Amino acid sequence: MPDLPMPVAAPVAAQPTGLDAIVIGAGIAGMYQLYRLRQLGLTVRVFEAGTGVGGTWYWNRYPGARFDPESYTYGYAFDEALLQDWNWSEHFAAQPETLRYLNHVADRFDLRRDIRFEARVARAQFDEATREWEVALEGGERHRARMLITAIGPLSAATLPRIPGIGEFRGTSFHTYRWPHDPVDFTGKRVAVIGTGATGVQVIQTIAPQVGQLTVFQRTPNWCTPLHNAPDHRGGAGAHQGQLPADVPSCCGGPPAATSTIPTRAGPSR
Repeated sequence: MPDLPMPVAAPVAAQPTGLDAIVIGAGIAGMYQLYRLRQLGLTVRVFEAGTGVGGTWYWNRYPGARFDPESYTYGYAFDEALLQDWNWSEHFAAQPETLRYLNHVADRFDLRRDIRFEARVARAQFDEATREWEVALEGGERHRARMLITAIGPLSAATLPRIPGIGEFRGTSFHTYRWPHDPVDFTGKRVAVIGTGATGVQVIQTIAPQVGQLTVFQRTPNWCTPLHNAPDHRGGAGAHQGQLPADVPSCCGGPPAATSTIPTRAGPSR
């Protein structure tokens, strides 16, 4: 695996942590890796750049952010009690509810004691001599472990539009991935949205009733279907256990294991 170079402060001696594994990122995948490695009796440390768990659901707080498959398919299935206890309020859960669920999981399994927040990894390098990974944080602090698992997600870096003069814009601007934790008031304002992917569509339809004027800049039109979202009164994810063997292979591209008994719903507006 090649080095992952980024600007790093003056090196600090690697900490003799004696860790079996280091995980980068405390999102859905990183949290499960921590849980699973603990179950195997291994010592683990997770480094997370944010101040809390949740990954994409921690960072993406823009208006209208929500999950697009049915909510129950998004819950962890490794623990029977967890599966039975959590009740999703909607067929397609919004970001705040998904983040609450992930915080609930972190609390339930005491995951935070092995997660270090506000710890952005700047570099990871494999030491052939010791057969260990050396991981450097942005502050220069270094740690070693036998195994390194990157759980940062495929789309975890924000990309700003390459528009000449963008740095001279005097108005307020936001990137959906770096959305403020406090609500943004769009009432009566002139707003422009760049892009009409899934995120753009969610933002546009949510803020349109609030703004004074909305301009959308679009390169390629998308085909969208109605979300048909509604309250979910069918009970916790455990109520759908019999459906999971059919749904999971279908989501992953394989043939369904059984015929679905849940009414088909149109996908989200995307």
